[in-house]
Amino acid sequence: MFLSVAAAGAGGLLLTGAGLAPARTLRSDPFTLGIASGDPSRDGFVLWTRLALDPLGPEGRGGMPARDVDVEWQVATDERFAKVVRDGTATARWRRAHSVHVEPDGLEPGREYFYRFRADGHLSPTGRTRTTPAAPSPLTFAVAACAHYEHGYYTAYRRLAEQDPDLVVHLGDYMYEYAPQGYTALGGGVRRHTAGKCATLADYRMRHAQYKSDADLQAAHAVAPWLVAFDDHEIENNWAADVSSNDVPGFARRRANAFQAYYENMPLRRASLPHGASMRIHRRVDWGPLARFHLLDTRQFRDDQACEDGLRSGCDDRLATGRTLLGEDQRRWLLDGLAASGARWNLVGQQVLMARRDSKIGPGTEANMDSWDGYAAERTRLLTGFRDSGAANPVVLTGDAHMHHAADLRLDFDDPGSPQVAVELVTSSIASDGDGYRDRGRIAETLAENPHISYLDQRRGYIVCRLTPEELRADFRTLEYISRRGAPAKTGAHFTIPTGSSSLV
Repeated sequence: MFLSVAAAGAGGLLLTGAGLAPARTLRSDPFTLGIASGDPSRDGFVLWTRLALDPLGPEGRGGMPARDVDVEWQVATDERFAKVVRDGTATARWRRAHSVHVEPDGLEPGREYFYRFRADGHLSPTGRTRTTPAAPSPLTFAVAACAHYEHGYYTAYRRLAEQDPDLVVHLGDYMYEYAPQGYTALGGGVRRHTAGKCATLADYRMRHAQYKSDADLQAAHAVAPWLVAFDDHEIENNWAADVSSNDVPGFARRRANAFQAYYENMPLRRASLPHGASMRIHRRVDWGPLARFHLLDTRQFRDDQACEDGLRSGCDDRLATGRTLLGEDQRRWLLDGLAASGARWNLVGQQVLMARRDSKIGPGTEANMDSWDGYAAERTRLLTGFRDSGAANPVVLTGDAHMHHAADLRLDFDDPGSPQVAVELVTSSIASDGDGYRDRGRIAETLAENPHISYLDQRRGYIVCRLTPEELRADFRTLEYISRRGAPAKTGAHFTIPTGSSSLV
């Protein structure tokens, strides 16, 4: 399988015939953070790496000198690089943490490619990526989110990689900004963040480097292109536009630092290069005529959370008609894109739970102010827009909740007869909150309180979706533990969405 190819590349077994002249001025392997690809198109993709001799070196510089470094890159049609179809030299600029973002184009649609880098005689691991198809073609993609490094090992990333997806959709909380043990899992942690809470550019760079050093995460990046979007913890817990959840002065500077480090460490195209405290992350990616991915930003344009955030009962402010989570421009961008889409499936990737979830068992309600429950009127407008757009088969993909959900999205969640306009698939976390558990009694009560939700599972995991013109099949993959390595993954539940149905089967 491909994971062994990546390992072979890391060992330098592919040097023969590579045609890359060694320079050898760096004292050791600079590819300690791995490689990645992302945002595929019909004729290309973005390739990423970041050079770091010492990932946790001082000042977030990864042990690299304060000078630019030339990095050679290759794209081939075979894993042995016998047929190189694109190559070149990029500059790893020290002011951008020696990150490299290369956007090769002019490639053939709908085919697999292999890529690698070389710097100063050191060869990177080999990655596998692909272009999107021109004709209808089945798609297997994984959905992942929420990977607190301290809370557990990244076995779920390894199991995801072993399933050889065509694409990975990561919906945020890729890293966490907390100081060591600043947010503890129920069973404690198995690893420890370095340094303190992230605030400076050096802090964020070092935290990304710590996460990127994990071999299981590197394997998941090497196996397929990723679509990434941030949530809150890449910057600060529950931030909202220019509002810090902790009322910390200088939040705009902190946000700019976080955005720069995020771009430096992710396989993102130049269109997402941040400008100070602003970064465009909402975008579309088409997978031929089969699917269109609409990736949203649920942080930069939202109003502050109602009623001082958290879980709240009786908060009338959350129902106010003028409140927005997306912002007017982004909501219109999404609805216009849905209306114009000719794809068979429209997959909306976003961060926070869209379905209503009443956490209070019995009379009354308790809602999460950070999720769409805190912006209920805009949710109704958005779902009405889904219906009115005429877009085929909208499916919402969500992270953040640290728990698997499968839900029907209705125009009126209080009316069981209200039209269903979409399905929501919510992935559990890769690691956040530590070892999962199954409180069957509480789950049964929550499902009874929320009849539009069909499935809940508190174990860690990810989702694997198999998409054809006829149906989407979602396998909710679960792991029993992450407090030690080696857990197997199994399918906790699976659902099918037939084309044209807007409901789970």
